[in-house]
Amino acid sequence: MPVQFSVAVRNALLDSIETTIGASPKLQIRTGAQPADCATAASGTLLAEITCPADFMNAASAGAKTLLGSWTVAAIAAGTAAHYRIVNNAGSTCHEQGNITATGGGGDLQLDNTSIANGQTVTITAKTLTAAGA
Repeated sequence: MPVQFSVAVRNALLDSIETTIGASPKLQIRTGAQPADCATAASGTLLAEITCPADFMNAASAGAKTLLGSWTVAAIAAGTAAHYRIVNNAGSTCHEQGNITATGGGGDLQLDNTSIANGQTVTITAKTLTAAGA
């Protein structure tokens, strides 16, 4: 049987992710397959970059942590959004990455439209982190 944690421990683990990433990180929306891990150099075309609010995720509840507020940004390039990276506010360290789908597609990050035109307003509609065992 795998290790199991209480909801309180799962919530604390999730909340520590936001604390570790730090205030006002940058969320990058990119084309192509995500790199093998966060330590690997960024890949694909950078379509949009959002400077997130200082407090960018809701407090964890029931073992999950969701997007706080509504995030939109104007695209700086055209392409199909396929993965994202969250980097520190200096843009120098990747702390999280995942896949992107359109709203309702089940991606780690969901957008109103994954086919992006230069200058288009890109809206992030969902982002949820769920702790194991939740």
